[in-house]
Amino acid sequence: MAGEPQPSGAPTKGGWITFPFLIATMAGLTIAAGGWTNNIIVYLINEFNIKRIDAAQIANIVNGCTTLFPILGAILADSFFGSFTIISVSSLISLAGILLINLTAILDTLKPAPCENGSTVCMAPSKTQLAILYTSLALSSMGLAGTRFTLATMGADQFDDPKHQGVFFNWHFFTMYAGILVSVVGIVYVEDNVGWGLGYGLCVAANLIGLAIFVAGKPYYRLMKPQSSPFTGLACVIVAAFRKRKVLLSSKSEDYWQETQARGTKFVKTTPTNSFK
Repeated sequence: MAGEPQPSGAPTKGGWITFPFLIATMAGLTIAAGGWTNNIIVYLINEFNIKRIDAAQIANIVNGCTTLFPILGAILADSFFGSFTIISVSSLISLAGILLINLTAILDTLKPAPCENGSTVCMAPSKTQLAILYTSLALSSMGLAGTRFTLATMGADQFDDPKHQGVFFNWHFFTMYAGILVSVVGIVYVEDNVGWGLGYGLCVAANLIGLAIFVAGKPYYRLMKPQSSPFTGLACVIVAAFRKRKVLLSSKSEDYWQETQARGTKFVKTTPTNSFK
């Protein structure tokens, strides 16, 4: 997912000066994301009176989205908008989502009445309350997916030496797992023992601080121009193969994949065999 370097004559950017901005951003966003994802099942059961199996299904959908959506974020960053724009917008989206979750924890009108002690019948959330809840989870999931690995790609783009890139990746993933540990131990404890409003409020603060630090480092970043993504090329191949599924095979080798060299054209593939077809 590397992009195109800046043209010659442009001010030199990138390097280790960008390291503290990117690592601090990773720490803030990871703590914010871990604070709401790692305890979401308990929140749905205790605060929204959602059945355990339904809460688990919602959590599985959230985990699936945060696992698959980074592919879309990578395509948008590589082919259209660049990593900086995608990370900035995704951080804003996640901030809006976590803030909305925090409001559901603070405002009684955004969640059903709590169950009475010893009662087996609890009031279910209204359609409006569920709509707000699902919107907050969707925004938070999309924001998390757009920053999780795009931030690593942008960090690697700041270095030309592969050894320096390796050091950055080591610190990047160390920071990510350390942030998860802090959120699981610290923020989840606050949510369970102090209050959901304060716990999610800490997530909002962590996300906001991470976004502010990331934007503050923009003058030092080496911003790569969007080029193309391997996923875009793969999609084009699939579409072309489907559209040409009834086309008869040509017996001419020049109708197939070829490489253009300085001294002419070199054919590197011949007519596909029946077994290859």
